[in-house]
Amino acid sequence: MTYSVRPAGERDLDALARFEADIARISFAEDAVVDEEVHRRKLERAMTKDPRGMFVAEAPDGTTVGWLWISLNTNFLTGDPYANFRSLAIDDAHHGTGVAELLLEAGIAFACDADVNEITGRVHVGNGGMRALYRKFGFEAVHLVMRKRCEPAEEVG
Repeated sequence: MTYSVRPAGERDLDALARFEADIARISFAEDAVVDEEVHRRKLERAMTKDPRGMFVAEAPDGTTVGWLWISLNTNFLTGDPYANFRSLAIDDAHHGTGVAELLLEAGIAFACDADVNEITGRVHVGNGGMRALYRKFGFEAVHLVMRKRCEPAEEVG
């Protein structure tokens, strides 16, 4: 099957909201915001503000099967331009078909055409597939975020 990549548009918002909810489940577990309407509104605002870097993968029948969002930013300390992968998701039925690679290639080309100095992307430690995909494209781990949850203090009574 041959897939294509095109800029995301308003017609994709429902599919993109589902992808964002899926990403949230993977990345934030019990803290995930999974309300698709919340994601749809966020994406609609972002798409209105700056649609650059928003891409979808489409199957030959026109079905949206993948989503990539990469933003162009400026490092506030150095003034250097960089790109940040915000989202990458593939429909479950299309995993292993090359759609993720196709989208990542499109995102990297977009970023490089924008003359950024580097491309960054965050990934949950448990998301082995995404970590492997990043490594396949030459990304290297730079930071590891550590977290400890605090238990509520017992009331003194």
